[in-house]
Amino acid sequence: MQAIDELIAGQSAPIKELKNLIGIVAPSASSVLIQGETGTGKDVVANAIHAASHRNGRLVSVNCAAIPAELLESELFGHEKGAFTGADQAREGRFEMANGGTLFLDEIGDMNLNLQSKLLRALENRTIQRVGGNEDIPVDFRLVCATHQNLDAYVDDGRFRADLFYRINVFPIQVPSLAERSVDVPLLVKTMLTQIEADAEQDMPKFDDSALSEMSRYNWPGNVRELRNIVERAVLLFPGKTVTGKDVRNNLLRLRVPSRSEEQDALWTASQDLEGISGDTDLDSQSPLPHPSHYREWFAYFDAIDLRRHLRDVEVVLIEAALTKTNGTISGAAEALNLRRTTLIEKMKKLMIEKPTDK
Repeated sequence: MQAIDELIAGQSAPIKELKNLIGIVAPSASSVLIQGETGTGKDVVANAIHAASHRNGRLVSVNCAAIPAELLESELFGHEKGAFTGADQAREGRFEMANGGTLFLDEIGDMNLNLQSKLLRALENRTIQRVGGNEDIPVDFRLVCATHQNLDAYVDDGRFRADLFYRINVFPIQVPSLAERSVDVPLLVKTMLTQIEADAEQDMPKFDDSALSEMSRYNWPGNVRELRNIVERAVLLFPGKTVTGKDVRNNLLRLRVPSRSEEQDALWTASQDLEGISGDTDLDSQSPLPHPSHYREWFAYFDAIDLRRHLRDVEVVLIEAALTKTNGTISGAAEALNLRRTTLIEKMKKLMIEKPTDK
């Protein structure tokens, strides 16, 4: 478990469960399918599986979405000399490179059907043939695949082979989104700063409690990858300085370089806090919309939920907030809510929201 803990930071319940699953499957030779949203760290999970497997060979990674389909076959299986124009010498592919180790196929949902059938053959026979060759080459590899796509739907649509899906889906692992493990944000930030500091020349910023609280409330649509970008952005904008919740909202989540006057205001606010006077309380009370996954644990604490009433109340609050933001302008509120103006008017009638004077 030490290798897993070193690669995957976090102590939340979803991460503990993830580490437990990795610890169970890593020593085996079973194929693993890692699923999760973009940016959740599926490649890190693959690294952890390989590190805990104690296999002697390498971890060889291939991003199936980044390599053109006509080149992917040669990349995976290798080719013989003269197999195609430009093949001046024989070359081993990623299967052979992963012999004795782990082959990680990222974004496998982008692999075309022809290659899928060849991958299935390699899995069944544990042999491959190079492009332009007819010799069966034995390979000993452990297959780990990853995707952010719904492969079940791809199978139903005929875009992914059902027999291959069942071969790679022996041990499925779902990587939680960052919103589902928001309590890990402070530890992730600390870990990322340590990693960046090793290669950086400037001083690292310090995130105060308000900054970490703001970051923990954010939805993180880009997940851990987006968090890493934000931390790197903070290193550039606030070297050696304290980052506050206001800085997170105004300068990090929305890229805007702080002005000299803003820095002076921040110093003034900090000095006021010494006398027990808190500033910017309205802004500090703001928080992003809850992530849909936050409702997943509802029934762990409550017996029932009036879904229609809850959704209605959410609609009322958001529509009224949009109208307030746009000074009662229906067209502006509709744009803020990504609705058609007529749709918003109908919703206001249905929910009995008082119609403001349209400007």
